[in-house]
Amino acid sequence: MEKYFEKALSDFTFDVAVGGAIRHLADRGYPASQIRKMLDFPTPYERVQKTIWEHFLAQGVLRLEEPGEEAVQEKYGYVEDYDQFGRKSFRRVLLEERASEPAVWQESRLKARGRDALLEELEEKCRENGDDFSYASCDFGLQSRREPEAYAQRIQKLQPQLRDYVLGLPWDRRMAYHRLDERMRRIVAELYGNGEYQGICYFLKTEEKLRIG
Repeated sequence: MEKYFEKALSDFTFDVAVGGAIRHLADRGYPASQIRKMLDFPTPYERVQKTIWEHFLAQGVLRLEEPGEEAVQEKYGYVEDYDQFGRKSFRRVLLEERASEPAVWQESRLKARGRDALLEELEEKCRENGDDFSYASCDFGLQSRREPEAYAQRIQKLQPQLRDYVLGLPWDRRMAYHRLDERMRRIVAELYGNGEYQGICYFLKTEEKLRIG
C-alpha cells in the first residue's frame, strides 16, 4: 500500500511539474527529443515518450483499434486548476462522447504512383473527410521488434524531422493507427516513395479504405 501511494504521489508531482508542458508541446508538433530539451524539470526520455503516447491516445491522434469499429468514441482534454495558494495543476476531462455505427467500408487500391502523387491523393481525401476522421495504419512497433535492422534502415529513409517524430513514440508491439495529419501524410508518402510503406488509410466520413503497397 505504501508503494502504491508513493507511486501516486510521484505521478502527481510529475504531472504538475511537466506533464502539462509535455502535452502542450506535443500538441504544437514537437517530437519527444526536442520536448525533453525544452523542459526545466529533468525528465527521463522514456517518461516523455510515455506521456506523449498516452496523451495522443486520449486525444484520438493515435488509436489501437481499427478505425470505424468502435461502438463509442471518446475525446479527452486537459483543463487547468488552481488551489488556494495559486498552484497550477492539470485535470483530464471528457470533452465528447458519442455512439457510432461500424463503418461499411468501400475498399480500393492505390492508383497513384510515387511520393508526390500519393501525397496529393491523401491531401484530397483528407480535405473531404477532415484530418480528425482520417487515419493510417502504422506497423512501426511490430517491425521494430521483429526486424530491428530492417526497421532501422526503413526509418533512415525519412527526413530527419519526420524520423525524430516516429522514433519519439513508444510504439506498442501491435498495429496502431495514426491520424492522417499533415506530418503523417508526409511520413506515409515518403516511406511509400522509397518502397517502405504497406498499409491502409481510413477515411471515416466517406467510409473508404485505401490499400497502399
